[in-house]
Amino acid sequence: MGLSQSTIAIVKATAASAAANAEAITTRMYEILFETHPETKEFFKDADPDQHKKLAGAVCVYAANIDNLGALSKAVEKMAKTHVLVKVQPEHYPIVGISLLSAVKDVLGDAATDEVLEAWKEAYFFLADILIAHEKELYKQQI
Repeated sequence: MGLSQSTIAIVKATAASAAANAEAITTRMYEILFETHPETKEFFKDADPDQHKKLAGAVCVYAANIDNLGALSKAVEKMAKTHVLVKVQPEHYPIVGISLLSAVKDVLGDAATDEVLEAWKEAYFFLADILIAHEKELYKQQI
C-alpha cells in the first residue's frame, strides 16, 4: 500500500520548513538516538563526521520527491547497501524513527502539530519498509 494523499500533501507542504531546519533536526535526532540507545553508536563509528548533514539532505530529497519515489531509486540503493555494510536490522528502524520524530517536535515546536508528526511518521515508516525489503534481498545475496 502506498502513502495516503493526505500524508503526501502534508509532507510536501512542510518540506520547506523541514529543509530550513534539517541539520538542526538531524543533529538533535542523533543526540536523542545516542542518549536513548547508546548501542546504536556502533553503526556510526566509521561514519562521515558530517553524517547529520547527509541525513538532512536525504530527508529533504525524500520530502521533495514523496510523490515521485522513482526519483529516489539510486539513493535508496546506496542507503540500503550502507545499512547492510554496517548490519542495520529491521528492528532498528522504529528506534531511529522515534528519535527523528522527537527531534522534529523539539526543533519545530508548535509547528510540529499532531497532524504533521503523524504524516511524517507515515512517510518515515513507508520508506523504512522499502529499505528493509531491499536490505533483506541484499543480506540474502551475502549467504
